[in-house]
Amino acid sequence: MSVTSHDVAQLAGVSQPTVSRALRDDPRVSKATRERVRKAADRLGYVPSDAGRALSSGRTRRIGLLLTDLENQFYPHIIAPAFHQLESHGYQLMLHTEVADNDVVAERLISNGLDGVLLATSTIDSVVPLRLRDRRLPFVYFNRTSDAVSADSAVVDPTQGMREAAEALSKHGHRRIAAILGPANTSTAVNREIALREALAQQGMSIPARYIHRGPFDTATGHAGTEHFLTMPQPPTAIVCGNDVVAFGALNAARSAGVGVPDDLSIIGFDDLPSASWPIIQLTTIAYDLDAMVRRAADLLIDRIQSPGRPLEESAFPSHLIERDTLGTVP
Repeated sequence: MSVTSHDVAQLAGVSQPTVSRALRDDPRVSKATRERVRKAADRLGYVPSDAGRALSSGRTRRIGLLLTDLENQFYPHIIAPAFHQLESHGYQLMLHTEVADNDVVAERLISNGLDGVLLATSTIDSVVPLRLRDRRLPFVYFNRTSDAVSADSAVVDPTQGMREAAEALSKHGHRRIAAILGPANTSTAVNREIALREALAQQGMSIPARYIHRGPFDTATGHAGTEHFLTMPQPPTAIVCGNDVVAFGALNAARSAGVGVPDDLSIIGFDDLPSASWPIIQLTTIAYDLDAMVRRAADLLIDRIQSPGRPLEESAFPSHLIERDTLGTVP
């Protein structure tokens, strides 16, 4: 016969509602009572039911992480820190992978009984934030934001990183600079392009339209853009990529074409993924504290759940250039 909360209450000498409150660390229950209840629960081997806790508290303590950009190798790196930070708050991470960003996705999130959602792959024109707002389901933007609804966010500020990249390119004698950018409907692509153009302008440089290539944040985009640039009568001497994954594709294309990096072509990424520093890659890239940004997004969401009326907060993480082997001097 399974142990119930009534058994715990009898052993601890308290009421059953007190057991429920004590096991979820309700501040209305004294510390001594909470410890007595936990000892009784441990002695009996009692494990609280998630369903029961949801019924009694009105919360499931489940947080959704929505990923719709499934081909982007950046996002697997955020799952572990998100899981651990939410777990430290007593919440479970529920991964939701979709191939679209629309009304159907929003309804699936709402119907899953979540306490809140981390939106990691929002597009500028996404309707998901609108639907979550209308249904009063708390959410936080991570990395990407949407123009549809203002909300708490944890993002990277590319300004300083792009400024340092432009300074380094100028120092190394680069003047023909190309860019392989992400989708125009993502805030990350837009913000990084703006920061790059402004940084190059400060160095007296610009990127002509023929040196711009756009596509998804994947290796195929980096490969295709680099292939195209290398067929030009005057190919660029450096390529700034929208993220590291795109830069990996650019490196592959250069290798396939027999073009030396950095002797003939310099390549710069963005994100400083763990593999960027591998000895076989040694990618020059723009870095920021990704783990801290993930943890901050989780904290913002828990704060929003617990204090719905608090002012909105944007946490913008600074960026900086890390020079490695893929940035060289123009001969």
